[in-house]
Amino acid sequence: MIQELISTFQHLIGNDHVLVHDDDLKKYASDETENLFYMPDLVLKPNTTEEVSSIMKICHQHKITVTPRGAGTGLSGGALAHKGGIILSFERMNRILSIDEENLQVTTEPGVITQVLQEAVAAKGLFYPPDPSSRGTCFIGGNVAENSGGPRAVKYGVVKDYVLNLEVVLPNGDIIWTGANVLKNATGYNLTQLFVGSEGTLGLVTKIVLKLIPHPKHDLLILAPFYDLEKAGAAVSAIFRAGFTPSVLELVEIDALKIVNRMVDSHLVPVTDDMAAHLIIEVDGNDPDVLMKEIESIAAVLSDYDCGELYFAEDPTQKEALWKLRRRVAEAVKTEGFSIEEDTVVPRAALPALIRGVKELGRRFDFEAVCYGHAGDGNLHIRIRKQGHPYSLDNPEVTPALRALFELVHKLGGTISGEHGIGLIQKSYMDIVFADAALDSMRKIKSAFDPHHILNPGKIF
Repeated sequence: MIQELISTFQHLIGNDHVLVHDDDLKKYASDETENLFYMPDLVLKPNTTEEVSSIMKICHQHKITVTPRGAGTGLSGGALAHKGGIILSFERMNRILSIDEENLQVTTEPGVITQVLQEAVAAKGLFYPPDPSSRGTCFIGGNVAENSGGPRAVKYGVVKDYVLNLEVVLPNGDIIWTGANVLKNATGYNLTQLFVGSEGTLGLVTKIVLKLIPHPKHDLLILAPFYDLEKAGAAVSAIFRAGFTPSVLELVEIDALKIVNRMVDSHLVPVTDDMAAHLIIEVDGNDPDVLMKEIESIAAVLSDYDCGELYFAEDPTQKEALWKLRRRVAEAVKTEGFSIEEDTVVPRAALPALIRGVKELGRRFDFEAVCYGHAGDGNLHIRIRKQGHPYSLDNPEVTPALRALFELVHKLGGTISGEHGIGLIQKSYMDIVFADAALDSMRKIKSAFDPHHILNPGKIF
């Protein structure tokens, strides 16, 4: 049926934006998730909401599966057409439509690169804080679909905390707005937040209204080495108990730091064999004297947890160099064979128990692991290397280890994804964190919006 509709789609959005040849389709057959590869039957690149609506009406009528796709930077397989059908790419819908400086809002299309959006509002003294590590390539629409976070979530929250309103094309082609461009809204069900984090399974987001805040004028950044990994995790909770909320609080295990140091050929961060981990700590605000007192007080807290000599990033160049190291950790460890990434999140105080448990599971199931991530909000990324098994999906040699890991996370009061989503690779573990009745309620919501189950089918459930 899809082949018979090619000319219809070409007439609708133009021949150049309907991809049919294998060489073109291969570019959309994978993302950043392990080594997964699924060829779509067709790729469509619409340019307007109306074109998206027309495409969905046709697909709804003929029960053709549609997989929405942003930049392809996802880590859970959410943008892969594993059941074939059409990939609908938002790469041409890449316009920032308006920046409302009076009301501190921005309206954007989903194909805008997150960093481009951040820089556009920063030029006007405004701040959009969520900043995933892939911010230089990922799309804001994909961030909404996954409810992305990033390092600054610890102080400023995640994407859901900034989405005010969404224009959405439903699976049958209808176009709706989910809310209003206001800071308070108690009008009916909160459809806006239902679509945020729904991984493109309920509708296609075509416009996004985001809340902004004034951009902080100053920041200070330090790197704190630790000789014990669990003590580094314990220090995280201690900082907050002492009354401080850093804008960034990241943990990087020393093995991961060594790998990324080699990749970028950096000697900025001192690394010795007796070190176990580093915390990257940033504070920001408008008064540099207050920030200096705050960072000094945080340093005093760290001294109780076997912390080594602090490294202070004294200028923007050093800060950027540190951030380059942190943002490239995932890429670096993957090239070293740590290809299986899990996105666990636990209450902050449970981080030492999670770190200890990961190492114990590694010994039990014969895998190596490196840990890094957003320790300030308990979101620890765990990269696994198991000899001869570079992937986890439907791998009987890996899934028992992951089930044990997720059961540990749940026991510690956490859950199986903090910001990467469920997609393909986590869906078989949803029973660990949700009762049957909860999963059944989610399936009913999916069916209410998408009765033919044509939109991103087979994801989450």
